[in-house]
Amino acid sequence: MEIIANYGNVLLILAIVFGVFMAWGIGANDVANAMGTSVGSGAVTIKQAIVIAVIFELSGAILAGGEVTATIRKGILDAALFVNEPHLLVYGMLASLLAAGAWLLIASSFGLPVSTTHSIVGAIVGFGAVGIGVDAVAWSEVFKIVISWIASPVLAGVISFTLFRSLQNLIIDTKNPFGNAKKYVPYYMFLVGFVVSLVTIFKGLKHVGLSFNTLTSYSLSIGFGLLVAIIGTLLIRNIHLDPDENKDFYYASMERVFGVLMIITAAAMAFAHGSNDVANAIGPLAAIYSVIESGGAIGSKSVLPLWILLVGGGGIVIGLITYGHKVIATIGTGITQLTPSRGFAATLAAAATVVIASGTGIPVSTTQVLVGAVLGVGLARGVAALDTRVINRIFLSWIVTLPAGAFMSILFFFALKGAFGA
Repeated sequence: MEIIANYGNVLLILAIVFGVFMAWGIGANDVANAMGTSVGSGAVTIKQAIVIAVIFELSGAILAGGEVTATIRKGILDAALFVNEPHLLVYGMLASLLAAGAWLLIASSFGLPVSTTHSIVGAIVGFGAVGIGVDAVAWSEVFKIVISWIASPVLAGVISFTLFRSLQNLIIDTKNPFGNAKKYVPYYMFLVGFVVSLVTIFKGLKHVGLSFNTLTSYSLSIGFGLLVAIIGTLLIRNIHLDPDENKDFYYASMERVFGVLMIITAAAMAFAHGSNDVANAIGPLAAIYSVIESGGAIGSKSVLPLWILLVGGGGIVIGLITYGHKVIATIGTGITQLTPSRGFAATLAAAATVVIASGTGIPVSTTQVLVGAVLGVGLARGVAALDTRVINRIFLSWIVTLPAGAFMSILFFFALKGAFGA
């Protein structure tokens, strides 16, 4: 308690700085891969992607990012162990933010899409196991995360493979791809509206205390899906077949129809991502704020002031603008060549996987889901369409993420203990 009283303001300033650093890393890595399919497919430019992200990531973070957030992320640590030594929780969360942010900086500099969730989880596990004790960690939660390394990308890959095959059968491999695109794309637009609204209801609105029963959730999602389909149908009416643009690429006019769909998908996914993943930066920050504001009392939940949400949302946007281009390039062009139709299949598959995971309680990584979805689209075109060297680098970075976060967190934890006292 004495350390909190003496150094509370300093620790809170450090928490804000490290929280912004972590949020910056999320923007540079996680938001970038969420936008990668849209940019890589040519549906939007990097500048347009940044504008979409600024508006919808911030909206998602602030409107549905959480008035109340759990102080201990994902139930990984037992808060009761810190009742007599709250400063250790503050040190640990500071170390976790700094370690996860540092790892995201390293990964982003190499253009590697890694899981921000696993980065912060690995960091919390590291300081908890070594700094407090192995029994402080809920290893069953860690095991679930390890299982999700395999389950989430595989599920997304299967869905995107199936989706793209349906596009091939109904639109791409037909005698009139442009006409069939205008005919069938509104149905896919409905799917986008339906699935992404489910993501928002299940993963976002619960943060602001809004919860609906299953029937209401699906009814609202169906209504939103119909609205998106109607708006999309009106937009694609203005797209006409241009024989000249199809000379070099037979499907150019058809892909313009899917381009409209990708813009809708990018905006909706940015909102859903902002509402969910901002917690990776502000969860530990909220824990520190709660402990310091209460004078060292450990609570299970804390009410968040708006400025913390702005710290998270603002840091995410700055990260995307300043450093997101490297991961965008990896997701958009490194794994396989994307067009708007392929990018759509990957993005919708990723959204669908998040919905399924939310309903079953499986912890998933947005990054791994998207990479799996892009892989599925590539496989639908044949193994030769994939760049295996890039894929191997991505898989290796996934394996390294959790132990890297843990190792750096342990070092930072003991450095903070040495600086402020145990």
